[in-house]
Amino acid sequence: MWSQCRPAIVVLILLSAVTGLAYPLLVTGIVAVVFSWQANGSVLKNGAGKPVGSRLIGQYFSEPKYFWPRPSATSPVPYTSYNGPLEDCGSGSNLGPTNPALFAAVQRRVARLRAADPAEKGPVPVDMVTSSASGLDPDISPAGAYYQVARVAKARGLPVAEVKTLVKHFIRGRDFGILGAPRVNVLELNLALNRLSLDNQSKD
Repeated sequence: MWSQCRPAIVVLILLSAVTGLAYPLLVTGIVAVVFSWQANGSVLKNGAGKPVGSRLIGQYFSEPKYFWPRPSATSPVPYTSYNGPLEDCGSGSNLGPTNPALFAAVQRRVARLRAADPAEKGPVPVDMVTSSASGLDPDISPAGAYYQVARVAKARGLPVAEVKTLVKHFIRGRDFGILGAPRVNVLELNLALNRLSLDNQSKD
């Protein structure tokens, strides 16, 4: 009996050691060395070196001097994920395209954007008035960023052309040239915008 069970027990122990201990440690070690920034949460820092958020998780900006992210469906506060409780780390509205509540929400968001910049008469990009499935999307479309350029430039006293150039610099193309869509990371853009404002103030 023991002679039949022993090989099975030995194989179980070996496979447990290899797949449950050695392999995870090896992969974790490789990732920590090769992709250390990503493995530690892709955390972005401000000019003082203080962590301000993750590149992968959206944050809420409402001041006119900042680029705004996509609407968030997290409740009760938009984008309640970073440094928040785990249960608040994502929420979708689950509203179908024919739901009157979705139509009303879109109308409110359009009105808010129009009120923030009455001079902007162009069509509102769809991603600026609809929340993502997670409610924590860190990116907006290039159109969504360009739509806000005039408001941000006016609020900061910066040339519109200079802010447009900054947006263009932060546009990321499709992954591998075919996956996803061009996008702009809102937190990265706003951090760069703060640096641009400080640079212009130092020149004055």
